[in-house]
Amino acid sequence: MATPAITQPRRTVWTFLLEAIRGTEQDFTEGSISRAIFLLAIPMVLEMLMESLFAIVDVFWVTRLGANAIATVGLTESMMTIVFSVAFGMALSTTAMVARRIGEKDPRGASKAAVQAILLGVGVAALMAVPGFLLAPKLLGLMGAPADLVATGHHYAAIVFGSSAIVMLLFLNNAIFRGAGDPSIAMRVLWTSNLINLALDPCFIFGLGPFPRLGVTGAAVSTLTGRSIGVLYQFWILTRGHSRVVIRPGDWRIVPRVMGSLARVSATGVMQFIVAHISWIALVRMISSFGSAAVAGYTIGIRIFIFVILPAWGLSGAAATMVGQNLGAKRPERAQRAVWMTVAYNMLFLGIVGVAFVTMPSPIAGVFTSDPQVLRYAIDCLRIVGYGNLTYAFGMVMLQAFNGAGDTVTPTAINTIGFIFIEIPLAWALAYPAQMQVRGVFAAIPIAESVIAVMGLFMFTRGKWKLRKI
Repeated sequence: MATPAITQPRRTVWTFLLEAIRGTEQDFTEGSISRAIFLLAIPMVLEMLMESLFAIVDVFWVTRLGANAIATVGLTESMMTIVFSVAFGMALSTTAMVARRIGEKDPRGASKAAVQAILLGVGVAALMAVPGFLLAPKLLGLMGAPADLVATGHHYAAIVFGSSAIVMLLFLNNAIFRGAGDPSIAMRVLWTSNLINLALDPCFIFGLGPFPRLGVTGAAVSTLTGRSIGVLYQFWILTRGHSRVVIRPGDWRIVPRVMGSLARVSATGVMQFIVAHISWIALVRMISSFGSAAVAGYTIGIRIFIFVILPAWGLSGAAATMVGQNLGAKRPERAQRAVWMTVAYNMLFLGIVGVAFVTMPSPIAGVFTSDPQVLRYAIDCLRIVGYGNLTYAFGMVMLQAFNGAGDTVTPTAINTIGFIFIEIPLAWALAYPAQMQVRGVFAAIPIAESVIAVMGLFMFTRGKWKLRKI
């Protein structure tokens, strides 16, 4: 009697999505590249969607407090970009090193790299948190804030600056999960953190129920609370063996060789983002010369832009993990094919969004403000910046591919040329001598990003990133 054939369960889009969200044990150095990209990208995109939703909802509540409160958030975040630059740069090297060790089938090596990243990150963050907390009023003044804004907003700035170590840990721990091929864990952490923040935001800002009415300071308290709980959740996962990387009590010691290697790769990774964010600070400083309404409009416009660009970063993060793990597995051509596939997906996504920004910026920005002066600046920001969406999509994947390979030098050089030598001088020239004012600052952004994309393509096709050792 013949044995009946075993019927495999039919896979649907929903089962695929559920697998990506729950997490998978798949080896990303084998099998379908498209499947691997989406298994990595879906939780990263959902993670970034929550992060961008947090940014949008946060500014949604703050806009109810007036232009000074919005400007406080904008000016503080423009300075916090230095902290985020360091966190991003260290996260890049952490993801690259963990991914390389996982690709080499060396989980203990991945755990060592994770611990060194955490110890190094906390030390660096402390050096930024203390002076930022103590000098918050002076820092706002240096950014061109008027005296009344400093008086109402310095508590917000002090809390945000003082939470630098929490920000660093949130970034680094999630970088460990992504590098290991566990983006679904990073997604759950950020969703937990941001849902708590979203629930607390109106409570602390407006004093709902038993909560004190803190105004714009309440937004900082909510964010700190949510992020702190997220960090505790991360350490519970890392130490309880619920991820590919497991940190045991005996791992908590400095390993000079590993920390030195991580620090070297991180240094240029940090510079890569510092360069980009120095440019952002310079742009905000120029915009502030045209008044609080201009800063408020830019803050709204750029927050909306972040809402769409962060999911694209999720796709780019999938490319970085694929590059790191496949280089570790000695499969550089597979890494290269993964990058080109990700570029195509990213350009399709951001291209559609760019059309929306260019054709209907008014109803999009109108959700967040009814002030006609602020709205005018927000509309200009969305429309002008939206023209560059295709080049943003292309450039970010190229740069993340270098980062995933552990080559943080190339993207740093590209960013330096694009932001320091093109974007800042061009923004100044268009805003003042050309008398385009705030629109001139906005126009410099897509132009500089286009140059960055072209340079990234040229360097990627040379192929030297395939030979990088970390």
